[in-house]
Amino acid sequence: MTLKFTLSLSAGVLALGLSAAQAQEPLKIGVVSVLTGPAAALGQQVRDGFQLAVDQNGGKLGGVPVQITVIDDELKPDVAVGKVRSFVEGGKVDFVVGPVFSNILGAIAKPVLDSGAILISPNAGPSTMAGKACHQNFFVTSYQNDQVHEVLGKYAQDQNYKKAYIIAPNYQAGKDSLAGFKRYFKGEILDEIYVPLTSLDFSAELAKIASAKPDVVFAFLPGGLGVNFVKQWSQAGLTGKVPFLSAFTVDESTLPAQQDAAVGMFGGMTWAPNMDNPQTKKFVAAYEAAYKIVPGSYAQQAFDAAQLIDSAVKAAGGTADKDKLRAAIKKADFTSLRGKFKFNTNGYPIQDFYLVKVAKRADGKFQTEIAQKVFEDYADPHAKDCALK
Repeated sequence: MTLKFTLSLSAGVLALGLSAAQAQEPLKIGVVSVLTGPAAALGQQVRDGFQLAVDQNGGKLGGVPVQITVIDDELKPDVAVGKVRSFVEGGKVDFVVGPVFSNILGAIAKPVLDSGAILISPNAGPSTMAGKACHQNFFVTSYQNDQVHEVLGKYAQDQNYKKAYIIAPNYQAGKDSLAGFKRYFKGEILDEIYVPLTSLDFSAELAKIASAKPDVVFAFLPGGLGVNFVKQWSQAGLTGKVPFLSAFTVDESTLPAQQDAAVGMFGGMTWAPNMDNPQTKKFVAAYEAAYKIVPGSYAQQAFDAAQLIDSAVKAAGGTADKDKLRAAIKKADFTSLRGKFKFNTNGYPIQDFYLVKVAKRADGKFQTEIAQKVFEDYADPHAKDCALK
């Protein structure tokens, strides 16, 4: 009698365990990225870099099956807000990953954070959310917008350039970019130009540059802007005549279109596809095999965002205890593709920054490569204004 009862109870417990496992709720993640228009190449790398990490984990993060909803923000703040609300209201997602552009982040941050979801940006890192507007549920796996541009400002200053011509798109990240460059460059700014995000023709700006004869040009022109600017720069005969420094203007999202016109141009970044560590070599090989293109920082940072979620969900035993989950995210207990990585109090990384240079590989593909380290363990200048501990 006792034996039968014990066996029966054990079978019941086993059945209960199996039932609970089968009923395990998937980890719900919304990915917000720009997938149409001139900037689509950037957004596709974010989407694909994140997906690659999930695929390599067998469709799970933190041991939990993942359900991913991808939306195209169309690089339109009102469109992004409408689409994001559809999956954050009512607690439909645990995490929102994205977007690429800071004006979209500024639009979606409130509805996402008000919903209780954790927002992880794999690219946009505006100064506003690094300082007084920092939030306990907001984390960045890229950088604070100013910092990459500061790399070029410091390099320009170290090269003893005296006169600079600087150009960027007219939105928050553009303003952050030129502020970052000027934080370290102490020479004369001959002109500071802000162009629309939809600009395609830079003939007027290039004519001004040729006439001004600066010692150096610094440009932040991501996506399609950078493709057109670099091609037109070459067509205008400026290649080799004026040193060209940039951020997000010559990178793996634009190089397939710019090709030889970009070779030798400098940028700034926390990582490059030739970074000498085993995790990068594995990632680059896997990404090129899966998507047939060289991955850039957009893919790398999204891959790291997925690894961050994987480590945090695993350590917290799920997503139910938000305090425990946040603490696990802050620890950043994963192996970043860039090597050293840790969070500051404002949820932005402390990390190394490099000058990178465009090169043509032996196989005919183009990539950026590490030229020199410019900053080590660098924290952004706005963290001091964040009240989080």
